Amino acid sequence: MLKDKNIQIAESLVTLNFPGWGLSTEYEGSMAEKYTLEEVRTQHQVREFLDFPKKLYAGNRYYVHPLDSDIESRFDPARNGLLKEGEAIRWLLRNNLGRIVGRIAAFYNPEVASLNEQPTGGCGFFECIDDQLAADMLFDASRDWLAAKGMEAMDGPINFGERDQWWGLLVEGFEFQPLYANPYNFHYYKKLFENYGFQNYFYQHTYLRHLKPGELNQSVYERVKRLKEIPGYRFCHIDRNNLDQAADDFRLVYNKAWAQFPGVKPMDREKTHKMMRSMKPIMDEKLIYFAYFNDEPIGFFIMIPDLNRIIGRFKGRMNWFNGLRLLSILKFRKTADRVFAIIFGVVPEFHGKGIESGLVYEFEKYVASDQLRYKTMELAWVGDFNPVMMRMVENYVCAKKHKLHATYRYLFDRTKPFTRCPRLGGARRNTD
Repeated sequence: MLKDKNIQIAESLVTLNFPGWGLSTEYEGSMAEKYTLEEVRTQHQVREFLDFPKKLYAGNRYYVHPLDSDIESRFDPARNGLLKEGEAIRWLLRNNLGRIVGRIAAFYNPEVASLNEQPTGGCGFFECIDDQLAADMLFDASRDWLAAKGMEAMDGPINFGERDQWWGLLVEGFEFQPLYANPYNFHYYKKLFENYGFQNYFYQHTYLRHLKPGELNQSVYERVKRLKEIPGYRFCHIDRNNLDQAADDFRLVYNKAWAQFPGVKPMDREKTHKMMRSMKPIMDEKLIYFAYFNDEPIGFFIMIPDLNRIIGRFKGRMNWFNGLRLLSILKFRKTADRVFAIIFGVVPEFHGKGIESGLVYEFEKYVASDQLRYKTMELAWVGDFNPVMMRMVENYVCAKKHKLHATYRYLFDRTKPFTRCPRLGGARRNTD
């Protein structure tokens, strides 16, 4: 795919704007000592870890710098339950002038690791100049540390937490702004990962739909009509004054619909209530829908206003003042004009009954109303191992493929056959 001209210009800035950073591989190859790897231990190093992408992506119009607090929460035992039994480590890579040219984190949790065919850890928050040697040093550090902890493989680039954040490498869609807490990277990262030996474990599609009424597939309306003829079905958006009930309903559906996926853990009540409370300040109750049958939750469609339309101006800092700015912009301005569809789920026993259509149709009422202030909706994280979900999004939500991320896996035993993530509902081929 041809690169956008703006991307080419932005990537050239990595070399031109910061002397000593983007030196070519040929030039730096003549130096006796190119790079030095150091573990992140001090607060100053933490700050360097957080700030490095600002310099790397300077001039790139699509990159949105994430909130520091969101990144740091992954490395804080008080905020990341995976650290109770697991571990995480971070490194910085410096050139011979002392300037940072790369960063990476590695992490594992024994329980999560055991969900795979072989104990598998992860590496993530990878950022690097376009130099294979620099990338290899960062990957080597992650591999060796994870191997010493008993791991036999590593996935990357991933997040030490739920899959809805910073998961996968962007391989198509560099000319679009990322969604909140979703990865964005330069096109050359794909080469750095694959040259090292990472192989594609699965793809994640992001879909786009322009929010205009009356554009749903006719089959959606037909399915909804049939559902209305059956007593017991109910579809509605949540009540922000009753979030505890919404959290309980979410947990019941999630644990039935998603816990079957490889590497996905069931959610407990405390976690779902905490998640729902954290969403309340930015929540639009008409973006979160549940399906019920005889008052039992059987499906959900959860969306939020996309914060990346706003937070870029905060440069990573979420203090009290920026918090007020965020809430004010969400409430009074039209800047946040994109909907981020986080997750869609239906319990297995109700698959094929049109529940997806009922949820989409209920949201469509909001799309057709005078109250709608959003222009587009993006549905992230639709894995290629889930063809049923892909067909549902394409045929019933009427969204088009927009961006593509890849989750890579690296087996430490290079003689072991590599297999991709099993396809839900059928066997998966073993090749890329």
